[in-house]
Amino acid sequence: MIRKLLFGFILLLPFLTQAQQAPATDTSWVRNNFIKTEHAIPMRDGVKLYTVIYTPKDGEAYPVLMQRTPYSAAPYGANSYRRRLGPNTSLMQDKYIFVYQDARGRYKSEGNFREMTPAIPNKKNNKDVDESSDTFDTIEWLLKNTKNNGKVGQYGISFPGYYSSAALPDAHPALKAVSPQAPMSDEFIGDDCYHNGAFFLMDNFGFYSGFDGPKSTNGEDYESFFRASYTDAYQYFLDFGPLKKANASPFFSDPNSVWRQVVAHPVYDEFWQSRNIKPHLKNVKPAVLVVGGWFDAEDLYGALKTYSAIEKQSPGNNARLVMGPWTHGGWAAPSWKSFAQYQFGGDVNKYYQDEIETKFFNFYLKDKGSFDQAEVTVFETGSNQWKNYDIWPPKNSTPTPFYLADKGTLTAQKPNVAKSASDYESDPAKPVPYTSVISGRRNNEYMAEDQRFAAQRPDVLVFQTDSLASDLTLTGEIIANLFVSMTGTDADFIVKVIDVWPAGSVVPAAQEGQRPTQMGGYQQMVRSEVIRGKFRNSFSKPEAFTKDKVEKVTLKLNEVAHTFKKGHRVMLQVQSSWFPLVDRNPQKFMNIFEANESDFQKSKITVHHDGKNSSNIVLPVMK
Repeated sequence: MIRKLLFGFILLLPFLTQAQQAPATDTSWVRNNFIKTEHAIPMRDGVKLYTVIYTPKDGEAYPVLMQRTPYSAAPYGANSYRRRLGPNTSLMQDKYIFVYQDARGRYKSEGNFREMTPAIPNKKNNKDVDESSDTFDTIEWLLKNTKNNGKVGQYGISFPGYYSSAALPDAHPALKAVSPQAPMSDEFIGDDCYHNGAFFLMDNFGFYSGFDGPKSTNGEDYESFFRASYTDAYQYFLDFGPLKKANASPFFSDPNSVWRQVVAHPVYDEFWQSRNIKPHLKNVKPAVLVVGGWFDAEDLYGALKTYSAIEKQSPGNNARLVMGPWTHGGWAAPSWKSFAQYQFGGDVNKYYQDEIETKFFNFYLKDKGSFDQAEVTVFETGSNQWKNYDIWPPKNSTPTPFYLADKGTLTAQKPNVAKSASDYESDPAKPVPYTSVISGRRNNEYMAEDQRFAAQRPDVLVFQTDSLASDLTLTGEIIANLFVSMTGTDADFIVKVIDVWPAGSVVPAAQEGQRPTQMGGYQQMVRSEVIRGKFRNSFSKPEAFTKDKVEKVTLKLNEVAHTFKKGHRVMLQVQSSWFPLVDRNPQKFMNIFEANESDFQKSKITVHHDGKNSSNIVLPVMK
């Protein structure tokens, strides 16, 4: 349910965004200025893709701005119009030939849908098709059948963001500007399905229940496999029990469903490796604008790693990265002034839409104005500043270890004691909740939530620095190195980096009439991530833990740009469950999707912080 609702929201984001400058209550503006046509565009293998084209009525030649999507090119029917077109109002009013296409196998398009279609780098015949070839063939048809200026752009958020990335390998020469926004990139390592091998339960369960169910006869809708209704996700999934139950009626009984494909591959095998788009982002020719959000609960990894892959594999590329204080697709909302308890001091969306996104497409597709945006533009939370860099991470970002130590301290000094450790009992029957909020939906604010509810539990370890004598700015990747032992043969490890506000802290009201926010003692999560311990050495070849043997677990957290203000503390929390965001680990080395209730067992987890086994967190400190 969670991802289905979120993606429905994404479909509405362009409408919401454009409500600032044009009426959003009807289709009159679009009808008065555009002609809508519908086409079945043939691909090289004969499959036809359903495509909707909105052409300006004034008869001038315009560039094409396209979105390819698995979430429907609706509304369908020659007389049914969208209320808004394109990624933002300014671009709509500037006028483009706006194109929406149902991806292969989805909605009214022919063919078979594949979750993140594997790319084929060396195509040998017309049967070798992927998203790059489908995009290429679509552009070729559009150039011949619309009155255009010979230039094409592509954009999209989330799955449509992936389709934008997938258009880059062997791109059509007319494809000049592409903006993958929150793009999926690798669904086993960091996007959507798994994070470092840990299965994201509630999102996958809800999303796939309706995403690829039986398609209606006219191709305009899908029937849900089932409808799970609950108001307390934590209790629902705890009562649900082992996930093997989900592979039968009344749940995912269809063996061809995407859910069944996802759970049939619990290791990083060829199924996932072939769907990783990053290795194919080579020799990228179009200008690229990658956009992501620091509070994106789905594809923060995808945005950061898509840009990184282009930088590493395409020398001389023209790619830029923008990271803001957004949730999934939040940059397309009418405004963005705050999130959770963060106040940003102004509307960050106006700056992004007016100064970056609009100028990007207008410059590369219309030769209009200029686009001198920095290589990397990030919003630094904590200080509420936009920062520009020539390289990511910045050159003056220095990896600095902070060591876990006795009595819950976090220090720059490496311990020199012979023995020092902290332990907790992890019980799958009483997993640590990912949020303090009781809800049937994912609490999207969990990425910035107050963590005091977790710190109070005996199965969560807490380490923190002294009060900071001066501001501490982190910009770049965070790496946790834990030296652990356990009584079981597997365990998950969740590491959270937290900004602890000093007593008496108050954030002024963002708007007139609002009350100031009391932040004293607030444990504001800055970044967090999970790894399934059996993948500590290889995502393809899991390994069991040996009872009471000390082993190293390295966990890479996504990048960050945050300032811990003077007087604040840096806190680290370590735990072994994050439920029901992540499924329960039985703490027994096995295929969890085949586990029975009897396989779930308690385990004593020990985190060592002595001179030899010095658990630490490497923070990207700006010098």
